[in-house]
Amino acid sequence: MSLVPSVTETLRAWGTDPVACTRFCEQPDLPTVGGTKNPDVEAIVALGPDLVVVDEEENRREDHDALVAAGVPVLALAVRSLADVGPELGRLAAAVGATWTPPAVPAPPAARQRAVVPIWRRPWMLLGAPTYGASLLAALGVEVVPGDAGPYPEVDGEALARLRADVVLVPSEPYSFRDDHLAPLRAIGPTVRVDGQDLFWWGARTADALRRLAAHLASARPDPR
Repeated sequence: MSLVPSVTETLRAWGTDPVACTRFCEQPDLPTVGGTKNPDVEAIVALGPDLVVVDEEENRREDHDALVAAGVPVLALAVRSLADVGPELGRLAAAVGATWTPPAVPAPPAARQRAVVPIWRRPWMLLGAPTYGASLLAALGVEVVPGDAGPYPEVDGEALARLRADVVLVPSEPYSFRDDHLAPLRAIGPTVRVDGQDLFWWGARTADALRRLAAHLASARPDPR
């Protein structure tokens, strides 16, 4: 059983279907047992899974502890950066008997870009560091702005207006930005819409996410001619 959307997607890519997952895993053909932060522990125990997979950042410690206390085997992963994907998914693969080949991580290009990545509105919140998304972009030669304000800094409208970057990456989640929300973002730099799951879901999609994000970033660079 998976309580982590990234893990659910990865297990299915490996040909292993969890007996259940969370409603945020976007797998309509699988039973659900609540959310990532509020799983139905009693329902999970009743299903008698051989293993429940959680993530230290995605899920709550109290739910982990409740499952362990109920005698349910739990595998707790800790993916906080691109560098964690290989070893942590290796642990998952060993636990479920799958074969896992870590994604090739590109060497960062010499020419770096600076990006603002909004993740919420009212209040404005941005992708910061250290986070998996920021480390993914760093592998592509991109520094998130501001990079020294913590993982998910909150900024007011005035602070947002003062930011400058080479590109604004507008993810499709966790907030659904409409076109009329983008005016203050266009003042920062060119805006490019990207798949939010490429920035926040790790695992089976990581290699393709790197390629897709690289293509988006290339499209935002000015033509040197």
